[in-house]
Amino acid sequence: MRLNGLGDAIDRHEYPTSSTDFAQHYGDEVIELQNGQETVAEILARLGDETYTCPQDVRDALFTGVGHEAIGRRYYSDRDPSPFGENGPDMLSF
Repeated sequence: MRLNGLGDAIDRHEYPTSSTDFAQHYGDEVIELQNGQETVAEILARLGDETYTCPQDVRDALFTGVGHEAIGRRYYSDRDPSPFGENGPDMLSF
């Protein structure tokens, strides 16, 4: 995930701030993901109304609020099998 220069804006923003206020200022900024992109407004909308007390709170929200496009192969793990009782994807070997 790349913040594409948004990191500086996050640091300069005045805190505390609400997710609504932050999205009003930077909601159109695009975050580049592994398999696509999302706007700040799309990401923060998933998390509901929050209050951020510092820049790290915003970064944490963005990193945890992204969709599945932010990861590589979905449902892939080279370490753990699917839990008992769940049918995960078929194994794929390269």
